[in-house]
Amino acid sequence: MYKKKILLSLLFSSILVAGDIELEPLLITSTAIKTDELKSTDAVEIYTAKDIQNAHVQNVYEFLNQQTSVITMPSYGNPFSQKLDLRGYGIGDGYQNIVITINGRKINNIDMVAPLLSAISPSSIERLEIIKSSGIVVGGDGANAGVINITTKRNSSKEITLYGGTDGMVDGSFYLGYNDDKLSISASAEAQKSDGTRTINSQGDKDESSLKTGTLNITYLPTYALELRAGVSFARTDVTYASYLTLDEYNDDPSQAGDTNWGATEQEFDTDTISAGLSYYLDNKLSLNIDINREDKKSNYITYSSISDYVYNSAKTTLEYESKNMMIIAGIDTFDGERTTNANEAGKENFAGFVMGNLELDKHSIKAGYRYEKVSYDYKDSTTLLKDDYSLYGLELGYNYTFDKEKSVFINYAHAYQAPDIDRFFDYGGTFNGFISPMKTDSFTLGFNYIKPNNKLKISLFYVDLEDEIYYHKTGPWSGVNTNIDKSHKYGLDIYDKWLITNEFNVVLNYNYVQAKIDKEIDNGENFSGNDLPGVSDHNIKATLNYLPSKNITLAVTQVYRSEAYAASDFNNNFAQKQDAYKSTDISISYTKDNLKLFAKINNIFSQKNALWIEDDAIYPVNFTTTAIAGLTLKF
Repeated sequence: MYKKKILLSLLFSSILVAGDIELEPLLITSTAIKTDELKSTDAVEIYTAKDIQNAHVQNVYEFLNQQTSVITMPSYGNPFSQKLDLRGYGIGDGYQNIVITINGRKINNIDMVAPLLSAISPSSIERLEIIKSSGIVVGGDGANAGVINITTKRNSSKEITLYGGTDGMVDGSFYLGYNDDKLSISASAEAQKSDGTRTINSQGDKDESSLKTGTLNITYLPTYALELRAGVSFARTDVTYASYLTLDEYNDDPSQAGDTNWGATEQEFDTDTISAGLSYYLDNKLSLNIDINREDKKSNYITYSSISDYVYNSAKTTLEYESKNMMIIAGIDTFDGERTTNANEAGKENFAGFVMGNLELDKHSIKAGYRYEKVSYDYKDSTTLLKDDYSLYGLELGYNYTFDKEKSVFINYAHAYQAPDIDRFFDYGGTFNGFISPMKTDSFTLGFNYIKPNNKLKISLFYVDLEDEIYYHKTGPWSGVNTNIDKSHKYGLDIYDKWLITNEFNVVLNYNYVQAKIDKEIDNGENFSGNDLPGVSDHNIKATLNYLPSKNITLAVTQVYRSEAYAASDFNNNFAQKQDAYKSTDISISYTKDNLKLFAKINNIFSQKNALWIEDDAIYPVNFTTTAIAGLTLKF
């Protein structure tokens, strides 16, 4: 039987099995080398559709921030475009060190705009996998902290979700799927609007927002050896977000507009994506896969009359071999991105070749992979024409020893890189400040997995040595340049534990400890050597206690805590104000009967104030008040 039958019909295993609740190793499905998490040579986190549904989140950012080791914060107040941090790369620029894919398509941008994860409806997600300090061989440019791979549903289920909440929050989403031996069709959509939580002016207007998304995917098997697939998706966002506050304003009332900032910003952001691909199975072991994508995006900052148009074209071709004990994948990966803003055109082009292999011998698993990537840049306006290119390589080596069906240890090494985005070559005022060097990292991870029927424990230690870490050095209120930190390093500890205490109680813990240090950097007469990287918290804790008094009812309490840090721009570690600790306690309850699920959730039940500190008296409030939603999910 050919593999495409599996591709169409396999429904990924849930973390919960019928009868008594038990835990089991989950299959890592989104990486080039597919294996279960017990035998993996990488530190991984796997979240299923059930995990995401039970969290009752309004967007993917909320799920990441409440349930995973990833940290998220709205980018300068924009809830639809949020900053990300993983393994201590900093809330300022950490998102540029995480490769994010949707069904294998990379959604990272060529400039300093964070990936638009709000365009993905949580109800459409089948799996979310986080591969930490690994993924450079297949993920490519930017996979220093790791990769986040999202796989959307392509099964035959059908469901609709509706909910409403405080601050005028209204949301509706659906998923419809059809599946037979020849044809698979899935469609999903979401519409959301909110009146906002902050005022934006003296008239009392609020930071309102709206979002519409939709996807359609089709897979067809004309023969047993050929699979054809196509998909389209779109997102429409319109958001008005308030500006920063001073410390006195924040302490007095974080919901206010503020008197000393530059006022609110309104942005419309639209995306349209077309994808097509095929898989041809030469036999039961060898297959050829081709996928191409085109994404058109438009960003319109209405407040500033600034419009940018993007066109991204990408393609990936792979040849995959799989036998009982061995998997090998080799491929070519290309990307061509262009951005046009007024009379300026800037582009980034990537061309890469890669090979990855995995060998399993009894209790031993060995992974090795290599990637070569050439990155080219061009920029032109009415008077300037600039070009540059870099040749880079990535390397992954990993080993796993599985003691038995419950315990394993692993060690891995990755050499990764981040080529600068197109905004990095210009200073605050838009003047060319020179082509800067790509960042290069060497990461080492040592891990232990212990998966029992009632407990899933994962522990990993990591160390990262960095050369030319990219950052923005602000030299004055309206001046600054993009440059490199000569030498830096990071190290830390990750602990994940899901413990089924009884049939009624279970707890999930995600704890991360990290230290990020600048070893050597002198710029414009300022010596940052020996300082902490700003925007990095030492401790990050997410814990959820679930109580199931009956088979129909689930009550969950989630506590998120993140320790204080230096403000995002404080490379000298001497600002008067630091990033406050982040605290939020959330509670949810759900009732399920047959095909109907009713749910309610209260976020930040104690109204603890939280914010993003950029510098002294530049504070962007976030999750500073209690909010609530209530709704239903109907499956049919």
